Amino acid sequence: MLTALAISNYRSLRKLIVPLKALNVITGANGSGKSNLYRALRLLADTAQGRVVPSLAGEGGLQSTLWAGPESISRRMRQGDCPVQGTPRKQPVALRLGFASDEFGYLIDLGLPPQAKDSPSAFRLDPEIKRECIWHGPVLRPSTTLVDRQGPLIRVRSEDVGWNLVRNDLSTFDSMMTQMADPRHAPEMLVLRESIRAWRFYDHFRTDSDSPARSPQIGTRTPVLGNDGADLAAAVQTIREIGDWDALVAALTDAFPGSALSVQNNEGRFELLMEQHGLLRLLSAAELSDGTLRYLLWIAALLTPRPPALMVLNEPETSLHPDLLAPLARLVAHASEKSQIVVVTHAPRLIAALFEQPTCHSITLEKTFGQTTISGLREMDIQQWNWPTR
Repeated sequence: MLTALAISNYRSLRKLIVPLKALNVITGANGSGKSNLYRALRLLADTAQGRVVPSLAGEGGLQSTLWAGPESISRRMRQGDCPVQGTPRKQPVALRLGFASDEFGYLIDLGLPPQAKDSPSAFRLDPEIKRECIWHGPVLRPSTTLVDRQGPLIRVRSEDVGWNLVRNDLSTFDSMMTQMADPRHAPEMLVLRESIRAWRFYDHFRTDSDSPARSPQIGTRTPVLGNDGADLAAAVQTIREIGDWDALVAALTDAFPGSALSVQNNEGRFELLMEQHGLLRLLSAAELSDGTLRYLLWIAALLTPRPPALMVLNEPETSLHPDLLAPLARLVAHASEKSQIVVVTHAPRLIAALFEQPTCHSITLEKTFGQTTISGLREMDIQQWNWPTR
């Protein structure tokens, strides 16, 4: 389980350390930085897939994602004695992301390449990976570091000989998580990479008339619902055969009393059917309302037979009737017994329903001087975090 998420210089997240527990609810006003926090988590997940640099390019490049305010905000600026203004830069350009967990921690430091005057590269704005570290325990220290990447060099700590240089030619645009994760040189890196690759992000289920979830699809065993929900029928049938079908029935009854789900198999094409109280025939997925279909998608996603270490839900209240938000909160709480959950939302009724769950951990974001902070978090309560030098 992640215990802390650390972000530095990513959009409005100039210097943010977020404490995390089993069930986390990220709230805040519009523009407070909720979407930035969600994107930062996705960027961290992209490191294990080798996509962090292309993902930054998709956001407009490193320069577009960096903190746009001054490098430091003085006390006089905060008190209004002088305008907020830039100062000469003292630190190198750096976008840094990391997390600590109850077992391993990981961080990545990205910056701009050195500018060669004699042979300038066309990729001079392409971000480079300057530093990556994996450590054991809650805080990065020299004594807890297990794997250390500096530029092209990767060192792995060995119990027998101390530090062992395992590679000295890693490309600056490649993460060590994809190039060096093997059971012989760095088993910790392999374990961590596979855990991150299993993280799941759900931010938009299509429920329009052309949504693939409304049409019969070729069915294969589906322990993990796809991001677009196209394999909904197969996911429901998989839960029936190898998952917690009783939990699915309970979640469905909680939201739609007297209802039941079934899957029709027509020569390998699976179609989801729903029995509703008072109706004389089953309804196909194509006939369901947007809110009903979306709730069924959340059931299939959260009751996965293959729970990940982390599941992140971005605005799950979209298209749901207010009466469905309390059942959704109970469904999320049930899923948090097997997976760590982060919910990003600004729906008051969903927030209130989640707060009723005994394990709920509230994180309210606010913005001051363009910088996202956590409301009510005192300086003394911020978890210790060490960023390594380059």
